Amino acid sequence: MSDFDLVMRGNIVDPDAVAMDGWLAVRDGKIAARGVGTPPAGRASIDARGQWIMPGVVDGQVHSGSQLNQEGLGWASRAAAAGGVTVMVDMPYDDPEPVASRPQLDAKIAEVERDCHVDVALFGTLNAQHGLAAAAGLIEGGVCAFKFSTFEATPGRFPRIDEDDLYEAFRLIAPSGLACGVHNQMQELTRKNIARLIEAEDTGWDAFMRAHTPLIENLATALIYEIGAETGARAHAVHVSTSRGFEICNMYRRSGHRASIETCVQYLMLNHEEHTRRFGAKTKHYPPIRPKAEVDLLWTHIANDECTFVSSDHVSWGLERKQNPNVFKNSSGGPGLETLLPAFWTGCEEHGIAPSMVVRQLSRNPAQHFLLDDRKGTLEVGKDADIVLLTPERYRFDPSHSLSAVQWSSFEGREFTVRVAGTWCRGQQVYDGQRIVNRSGDGRFLRPRSA
Repeated sequence: MSDFDLVMRGNIVDPDAVAMDGWLAVRDGKIAARGVGTPPAGRASIDARGQWIMPGVVDGQVHSGSQLNQEGLGWASRAAAAGGVTVMVDMPYDDPEPVASRPQLDAKIAEVERDCHVDVALFGTLNAQHGLAAAAGLIEGGVCAFKFSTFEATPGRFPRIDEDDLYEAFRLIAPSGLACGVHNQMQELTRKNIARLIEAEDTGWDAFMRAHTPLIENLATALIYEIGAETGARAHAVHVSTSRGFEICNMYRRSGHRASIETCVQYLMLNHEEHTRRFGAKTKHYPPIRPKAEVDLLWTHIANDECTFVSSDHVSWGLERKQNPNVFKNSSGGPGLETLLPAFWTGCEEHGIAPSMVVRQLSRNPAQHFLLDDRKGTLEVGKDADIVLLTPERYRFDPSHSLSAVQWSSFEGREFTVRVAGTWCRGQQVYDGQRIVNRSGDGRFLRPRSA
């Protein structure tokens, strides 16, 4: 009798190559063996020849708690599994207050272990209420990164951190090796532009992009990297939508600084002329969806492998927060856990970029960034058996079947070229292509390895 719990056969996508007609063998939740051609026997086997097998997605920007009683980690983890996401990295900006102290972190860890269907790593942040000294307790408690903002998105819950405090926070965190991610937006320029447009009664579907100019984003991106250079911290811009942002990051990298950069799938797959015109405030994100010419430039940075990773920036706002005719009165963000993988895979295919780039940007790189790569991110022997099975299939995305807390999407009607047919986390099937098949609490909290 075989000593493998599961054997799966198909086209295995690794970060640097594709093993056509490969196989994986799983034992005790780990990848135990792999090869090409005829596989060994297993207690369970899946013949997926002609389909894609890749590591589970690590979504590095998830906001599951932004609205009290709206979604939460458990519900979000269901949508994650349906999208091939086996690790959610959840942001700290929960309603009514952010995770800025050890007791708040411990309470959130308990929520993970009680409610989640996939594994979860957690950001921490720092605020005036608990002080910068709280960083030590959060690091000891197991946060995988810190998140800050140069813009006050929500008073109290999502505050602006002044530059001197941001410098001190980076300095305190630097020895831990954890990344300092920052929402990159210049506050005063933003507010002046919005006030000017409101005064002119210029508040329609296209006003949000014009208020949030590339300069507002690029100045903040440069500020983040300069503070990183001064402190030696790992400085990370969390959602870059401009080609200039990548140029700035590359400049700091060439100078030897630990600069990393992230974009979100919506900035690669949506554009202002087509999608914002069609969907209006549903596509309101920060930063805004850019013109197609800028989107095309972003793909050159993906093709050049200059992006650290791609994320969803998922948040499940109800449509009541997206329907005001004054675009500035609507919330920024939208659901994305189920569309991150199929959308990015489709985009790479449309741009002639190999499937291995999907694994680098969605699995290996974010696992490395959050110091989870001792267990996650690839299908190497010894790693957790976090596996996604993808069926090549052309279909138009229908959010009415979503497992998220809301059934709308700015990807509605977008043609994708792969469908998630199954998701496994540590060798246990979580999603079978139609429904969640594991239990709440089967997900685990992930602590980062030592840097």
